[in-house]
This record gives sequence, C-alpha cells and structure tokens, in this order.
Amino acid sequence: MEQDKRNLIFLTLLGVALFLFANGHLAITDPVESNYTQTAKEMLLSGDYVSPRIFGNFWYDKPAFFYWELIAAFKVFGVTDFAARFFPAVFGVIGLWLTYFFARRLYDGTTALWAGVMLATSVGYWVISKSVITDATLFVFFNAVLVFFYLAYKGNNKNLYYLCYLFAGLAVLTKGPIGLLLPGLIVTVFIVLRRDFGEIPRMKPLGFAVFFAVVALWYVPMYLLHGSDFINTFLGVHNYLRATVSEHPMWNVWWYYSVLFFLIFFPWGFVTLPPKIYSIIRERRLPRLDTDEQFLLVWALTINIFYQMMATKYTTYTMPSLLPISILAAKFLRNRTTLLRRMFFGEIAFLVIATLLVLVPNITAKNYSGKEVAATLKETVQDGDLVLNYGDYKVSHPYYSNLDIYNVDNKKSIEADRPDGKSWNSKNVWPYWALEEIPQDRTLVMVVGKKKDGGFNKDFRPEEWTLVREFDQCRVLRKEGRKS
Repeated sequence: MEQDKRNLIFLTLLGVALFLFANGHLAITDPVESNYTQTAKEMLLSGDYVSPRIFGNFWYDKPAFFYWELIAAFKVFGVTDFAARFFPAVFGVIGLWLTYFFARRLYDGTTALWAGVMLATSVGYWVISKSVITDATLFVFFNAVLVFFYLAYKGNNKNLYYLCYLFAGLAVLTKGPIGLLLPGLIVTVFIVLRRDFGEIPRMKPLGFAVFFAVVALWYVPMYLLHGSDFINTFLGVHNYLRATVSEHPMWNVWWYYSVLFFLIFFPWGFVTLPPKIYSIIRERRLPRLDTDEQFLLVWALTINIFYQMMATKYTTYTMPSLLPISILAAKFLRNRTTLLRRMFFGEIAFLVIATLLVLVPNITAKNYSGKEVAATLKETVQDGDLVLNYGDYKVSHPYYSNLDIYNVDNKKSIEADRPDGKSWNSKNVWPYWALEEIPQDRTLVMVVGKKKDGGFNKDFRPEEWTLVREFDQCRVLRKEGRKS
C-alpha cells in the first residue's frame, strides 16, 4: 500500500506539472479549440446549458459534457486561457490514475508506475491533456468502460459491469454514439476470440437502464427542443457523414494511424514495437499471450483498425489505445530500468523545452491563434463600426475581442455554403456579410488574410483603406465611412 501511495503521488505531481505548466500563457488556437471555447462562452452568457450555440446559432457538433466542463471552469476562474485548459489537465491526471489502477490489478506496482509514466510523457497524451478538446475526457470515460468490463469478467464481482454502462453513458455524453459502439465492439471481439459466450448473460443487461438514464440527461431535452434538426445534423453529419465521407481527403490513406502511432507514443514507441517485431521475426513464431495480454492487444488493435477504416481521420481519434499500449510497453521494458530512467528524464526536458520555446512563443506569432489580432481589433473598433473578415475565418477573433465579425463573400458563394444539415456545410455557422451589400456610409474594419490579397485588390479599392497593423498571416485595415 505504501508503494502504491508513493507511486500515485508521483504520477499526480508529474501530471499536474506537465499538463498545467504554462497553460495561462497558451492562447486558444484555431480552428478547433476556439469553437469549443466560443460555444461554452455563449452558453454561459445565455444561461442555456442544454443547447450548444455559436454565433447565436444552435451548434450540434458535439454533446454537452465538455462544454459543461468549460462553463464550470469559466465560472470559477473567469473566461481565461488557464480556465479553458483546466479540465483537460484534470482528466489527464485522472487518466494516469486509471492506467495505474488497472495495470496494478494486472501486474505489479513497478509495471503500473512505468505504464503511467510512459502515458504521461508520450507526446500524444501530453497534447490532449493541454488542449481544449474532448479527447482527455473521452480517454477516461471510454477506457473506464473497458477497465471495469475486464475486472468484472475476470473477477467474482459481476456488479462491476454496472460501471461499464455508467461510463459508456458518460462517453456518449462527451463524444456521441462512438462512446458505446467502439467499447462494445472491443468487448465483442474479445468474447468471440475467447469463445466465452457464457459470460454474456452475466454482463448485467439491466445495466442499459443506467446507460439510458445517463444519456437521457442531455439527449432527451435536445430532441424535445430541436427535434429532427438535432438528429439530422448531430447524427447525420457529425457522426454518419464523418465515418463515410472524408472531411480531409488528403489524410484518408491506409498507413495514417500506423505512422501516427510513433508520433503520439513518442518516444516510447521506438523502443517497444520495433524490438518486439524483430524478436518475432528472429524467433519465427508469434509469442504466446495470456488472457491479460490478449485483452490489451484486442483493445489497442481494434481502436486503430476501426478508425483506419473510417473515411475521416484525426490525429486524436486513436488516443484511447494509449492506455493498453502503455501497459504492454511497461511490461515489455520493466526490467530495463536504466533505459527507462534515461528516456524519462530526456522526455521531461523535451516537453518543458517544447512548452517554453515552441508552444508559448509561437502559437500567436505563427498565427495559430488570433489573440493578438483580436487585441488590435478591440483597440481599433469604435461604436457603430462594421467588423469584417476576408479570408479564413478565425473563431478566436470574436472569442477574444467580444466583437461581431462577419465573413465577407459574394451572395452566390454565401448561398452555396449555408448550413444544410446534410453536408460539411453544416459547420459554416459564422455570420456572413455579402460583398454586394457592404454599406459605404459606415466605418469598416477588416481582417484580410494575406493569401487573399489578390481577391481583396479585385473586390475592393485598396487605396481607400488604411493599414492598422500587419501580422504574419493577415492585416487589419480600416476604411472611414462616406459622409452623406
């Protein structure tokens, strides 16, 4: 018990140090983080904690649990960068506890400790634990389903199955149906491979009542309030369409997650998978796996194969597989203490340097966030000015400036891009102002992306505009209104 206490204290301090360090100096980035923060801010200001909304429009991209986290942090800490990153860091630490708890039940304290250390210092897990995205929360709920399934499966306390249904419900409140479907698929594959169909009646089917009670907290009010619009957009576009039509076709390649593994599990992937593959080739036989290893391997492989088959691919989708992978890697390397310690201290130095010398100075300088642009807008815009955007719309601009900013385009393009509940156009919810209808009697302030300089020179008269400030990727211009 003393060893477990010391190990958990160490992992907690490690997680807090890595995941909270410098968060108050990390600006909200575009395009993903700013969508979450802007939505949570509008929900907070509206007092409506059921219906996610952005730019005054109902927004069915994700369920509400992560927005509730942001709202809670904003209430406690204010609408700040630190607040936005607080709960991802908290769930990052909880994920370390979950990993240690499960590895300790399977093996020993040393293996469990190194599993937690590998997870905490892997680049992918470090990123999601500092990012304003749903993945750290999903990591905990998704993997808790499988942890308690296996403990119930191998043990005598079958009531643990009820916790599977509870955490599946929370996962569905965080990310959507995948929070039930994918853990269910992993369990199914494992049961089929083990041919242990007799376990199915013991898996507490009445636990689905717990699952439905949890998901009903949000899904039922949303359906009652928004009906088919919610179903068609949330399930149709953001779930079914994401699986069948690639949002980013250039990354829809067969090797995507195989290569990504070495990035998200850096540096530990390079000292585990290649040596294991080499030993299998050298011995010309597959290793004999016990039940624990079989389950961990099914868990990790099913996640990666499943998402490889999906049309839309994101770097964070396979993050839940890092829990079983970390445990397997720790078991493989547990006796190589010198190597583990050297890699641990080297990775800590790498992550600290990456935070101080890469993330903090470059997020705004390299235009990953529009925080500085927003500050310029707040200083420039006066009452009655019309604020426009010409180029890529950055949600961080209105988030930080608290200004209404309209994306400029011609009427035909605006109509073609309007949300329709059937395609990726459903994500185009920012406010528009047609080129043909821009008033000439109002003072205009415009953010012009440098990639759109050619279009700007064609659609406007550059000589009428005054440069307010120039940034790496955009300019802020001002044009005084014509007096009638």
